[in-house]
Amino acid sequence: MKIHKEGNKVIIYTFITLLLLNWILYQVTNHSLLFYFVLLLSIGIFSLLINFFRCPIRIFNDHHREEAIVAPADGTIVVIEEVMENEYLHEKRLQVSIFMSLFNAHVNWVPCDGKVIHLTHQNGRFWAAYLPKSSTENERSTIVIERPDGEQILVRQIAGAMAKRIATYVKPEQKCHINQQLGFIKFGSRVDLFLPLHAKVEVEMGAYVKGNQTKIAQL
Repeated sequence: MKIHKEGNKVIIYTFITLLLLNWILYQVTNHSLLFYFVLLLSIGIFSLLINFFRCPIRIFNDHHREEAIVAPADGTIVVIEEVMENEYLHEKRLQVSIFMSLFNAHVNWVPCDGKVIHLTHQNGRFWAAYLPKSSTENERSTIVIERPDGEQILVRQIAGAMAKRIATYVKPEQKCHINQQLGFIKFGSRVDLFLPLHAKVEVEMGAYVKGNQTKIAQL
């Protein structure tokens, strides 16, 4: 376990701010209940921040890796349904969506081996990430990975009500692979997968999945 690079500045600035706030209260309140309340609150806020920006060290070791679609994020499965994907693929796909709460690690992972053939970022709204319309109306990054067998897997990073920054690390024409970081979304958000209709989904609605560990589907 380590702290993700996206959280370095936020954690340092928050630590300094909370330290100064508590030092001032310590000086002016003479150890009052207010000081101890703010101290406990500061510890809670800082602990939550550390938890949010944690970067688990994980390796996917399944023997059937070439057939696997691996969870691109930690979180809860909120959508498993057949939909029409109109932004890039323009065909029916099986959508599997993962909602990340404030308590989940927010690093995103590459879900399969292949090559990035499409990458776009679109500005949009900041609806709550668990709402269906967030997939098409919120700020988002769309990544399409072509597997060695020619199948195309679309991954969509979606900003939520609090998420104001989506970082995507892969680039067009870049080869990518399972165990590689795809990006990071700051604060509550969601990741959608659009899979071929013949994909065999191995998770259920409401299930908790772990990024780069849980097998979402098999092709």
